Amino acid sequence: MPGISLHHLHAFISVAATGGVRRSAEVLYRASSAVARSVTSLEQQLDVALFERKGRGMLPTAAGATVLVRARRIEAELQQLRDEALRSGSRVGQVGALDLLFSERRLQAAALLADLHHMPSVARATGVSQPALSQAIARLEDTLGQPLFQRSARGMMPTETCLRWAVRFERVLAELRHIEADVAALNGVLQGSVTVGALPLARTLLLPKAIGTVLASHPKLQVHSLESPYEELCAGLLSGRIDFILGALRPAAGSNLTVQPLFEDQTVLIAGATHPLAGRTTLTLADLVPYPWVLSRAGTPLRDALERFFHGRGHTPPAPAVETGDLALLRGLLIDGRMLTVLSAHQLHYEIAAGLLVVLPLAMPGMERQIGITVREGAHLAPGARLLLDEIRRLCRAQEVA
Repeated sequence: MPGISLHHLHAFISVAATGGVRRSAEVLYRASSAVARSVTSLEQQLDVALFERKGRGMLPTAAGATVLVRARRIEAELQQLRDEALRSGSRVGQVGALDLLFSERRLQAAALLADLHHMPSVARATGVSQPALSQAIARLEDTLGQPLFQRSARGMMPTETCLRWAVRFERVLAELRHIEADVAALNGVLQGSVTVGALPLARTLLLPKAIGTVLASHPKLQVHSLESPYEELCAGLLSGRIDFILGALRPAAGSNLTVQPLFEDQTVLIAGATHPLAGRTTLTLADLVPYPWVLSRAGTPLRDALERFFHGRGHTPPAPAVETGDLALLRGLLIDGRMLTVLSAHQLHYEIAAGLLVVLPLAMPGMERQIGITVREGAHLAPGARLLLDEIRRLCRAQEVA
């Protein structure tokens, strides 16, 4: 099914605001028949009536009210984009009317080109010719009164303004993608996709359990997990490509992000079951000196906490023999060697349960971490994402993973 048209959605917003096609046509400077066709096309695509047609006007149905929430968020995003264009140095006469921004093709083309920098790749991804793509970009630049790209040896490079505005383009497209899922949820059907930024601690127990439970009841839902660095996940969250991040909370997520703690996790000292220290009942930091370490990379929150732990007790932090963020590599090094690591026991739950790894008896106060959810402030999550979040919270309250 093709995506929802922003052009049709613009007409829908106007009809909802004015209460009728004729009055909307006057506001939009379009023929009444064109406005009516837009609303009808939107209803046919969503397979639901969006308005009650009565003598006193057109009133949104329950489905219409649901679509209107998302549509008004899109309109507000585009209005802010236009306002920024007006403030950015362009003369007022150079910035087009708001309705010219209601084009998903232009926004998608610009967002993809800002990411890929290669016109032929964007043309293939969007299924349009390069001339049509160039025209779409040119129309968007005309509407916003500023150039968005510069041709260079590295390809079509976005301007600084374009990089900032591309976040808004993507947020609009994300809101648009959620409309069909919003309407389907009114009939108890959860569909569409949920994209989770999964930090390492959440991947072993919490997220798999929550996904399994949700998909067992709602098989039409799709879940995508992204395992990128934290900074990239935050960028995806701000642009709407990611619904939420799950894992260890950072001290400052950013002014446009909010965090919701779920539980506190204790970092522990872990080694292979055959490690020389595995049979000990007590340990000191001095006992650890002869052994090599495998640790996360310098500058990560866990590594910084470990260094503070050692410094606070008058000891030099261990210099790792191996630095990695790859859990599979770390697991192999621990099981088959004499290495030590500090990590959440959750991340190696199955290896510890199977007796391949052991938690060594060394108390590590101050190494606790808050595990939780990071979301974009003001985000309106799709029903599937809300349900997955509810299941994650339920598991934490039931202490099934904490």
